[in-house]
Amino acid sequence: MVKRLFDIILSLIGLIILSPIFIILILVIKLESRGPVLFKQKRVGINKTYFNIYKFRTMKIDTPIDTPTHLLENADQYITKVGRFLRKTSLDELPQILNILLGQMSIIGPRPALWNQFDLIKERDKYDANDVLPGLTGWAQINGRDELPIEIKAKLDGEYVRKMSLCFDAKCIFITFIKVLKRDGIIEGIYTIPNVKREK
Repeated sequence: MVKRLFDIILSLIGLIILSPIFIILILVIKLESRGPVLFKQKRVGINKTYFNIYKFRTMKIDTPIDTPTHLLENADQYITKVGRFLRKTSLDELPQILNILLGQMSIIGPRPALWNQFDLIKERDKYDANDVLPGLTGWAQINGRDELPIEIKAKLDGEYVRKMSLCFDAKCIFITFIKVLKRDGIIEGIYTIPNVKREK
């Protein structure tokens, strides 16, 4: 309950402070390319229930869906100019404040897996990492992010579950700011996923 109150207070403060940035980003995204401002994607929540995560759209509407960006072949061809900036600064993640307010996510927790990342979901079961709210950022995120193999990522998520506390969350938040400024651990467009359904 204390963690939930912590999430609500911080996300409300963030929403108020960042509202001018929200307005500017909405206008810029809309002006650059056709399509919705927000991107919704099916993710795995607490106890392996599903929810729609919200992000600012950073890719063209013909991008293959339900595929992590780092698994796309030549991901750069799908990313918009504004989207590239949003990804570098992690501003595309800001709409997840709404997910936090709705109780679907926490500020700190394991990053929500895509519904079809079955190997990651299964590996997290070993460490009870599917039994907590997913986070806007998390222990695995600040210890490697996209560079981590699934086994290590799940193990770090399990480590967070064991150490979970407000003090540990505060530590994760502080390190996240440093990582975002340095743009650590972001990889895009390495592997090929054939025959992927495209977004309509």
